[in-house]
Amino acid sequence: MVENGKPCPEVLIQIAAVRSAVNSVGRIILEDHLKGCLQEAVKNGNFENAYSELEKSLDRFIS
Repeated sequence: MVENGKPCPEVLIQIAAVRSAVNSVGRIILEDHLKGCLQEAVKNGNFENAYSELEKSLDRFIS
């Protein structure tokens, strides 16, 4: 868009849309992880490790 001379506001709107879409996908993956993986980790007595991995992943995703 920039190379085609589109106005900056239009470019920023598209960037915001992409950011929103990525955040939505991240939320879906997080919900799935919480419902599936963490529940399984609790059943298997491996919650601490699973929680630690989740924290690391969230730190990377949010940063």
